[in-house]
Amino acid sequence: MSMRIGLGYDVHAFAAEDSGRPLVLGGVTIAGAPGLVGHSDGDAVAHAVADALLGAAGMGDLGTLFPATDPAYAGADSMVLLGDVARRVATAYWWVVNIDIVVAAERPKLAPHVGAMAANLARALSSVLEPMGEGIAVNVKPKRGEGVGFVGRGEGIQVWAVALLNK
Repeated sequence: MSMRIGLGYDVHAFAAEDSGRPLVLGGVTIAGAPGLVGHSDGDAVAHAVADALLGAAGMGDLGTLFPATDPAYAGADSMVLLGDVARRVATAYWWVVNIDIVVAAERPKLAPHVGAMAANLARALSSVLEPMGEGIAVNVKPKRGEGVGFVGRGEGIQVWAVALLNK
């Protein structure tokens, strides 16, 4: 048995209030805040999880696979991109044991959405479910910036994700 840990990180600023861009985190559309600036849908949670998987598997990073300079990914659904990453990781015979995520956001309140985020992420990762395993443990923890830095001022969102893979 071989195990590896990967760390993913993503950060996005909020779009202008009148941009009409929805806030999407972990595949959940959340009312009450503007969306995040990004080439795709700006889902910083999906992006951090994808980078954690790619890092653990030694497969580069999300920006290399899906460059922001490629018009094909403009407005892309990040959960679809995460599913593609999961299939690539599974093809290399890696299986996800667990994913642990911290989402730092002053607004909106994320606690009511963490269950739906975890369920969406687990579903997107179904192709890297260990064949004899019990399921992928996905944990999402919302945190506040407590008035410190750009997160604390409500200017954007930061996400860290850790993935444990087994082969």
